[in-house]
Amino acid sequence: MPKYYEDKEEDRQACGGVREDLRQCLLESPCVLQENKSPKQCLREGHCRSLQMTFFACKRSMLDTRARFRGRKGY
Repeated sequence: MPKYYEDKEEDRQACGGVREDLRQCLLESPCVLQENKSPKQCLREGHCRSLQMTFFACKRSMLDTRARFRGRKGY
């Protein structure tokens, strides 16, 4: 689930909110905490899949010229 922080500084990068949520999801997953694997390995195994797909869609929409009219995917 997305996490919004009021006192957190705003990330000016594109897809910054999705990136931060994906990072937090991976770091808090049982794969990293209990099995002591790297977040990269856990991402390859399929943990936090929905956020990964949202992040991919957001990055892909940056290259899409129609995004100028429709806006970026994600949040």
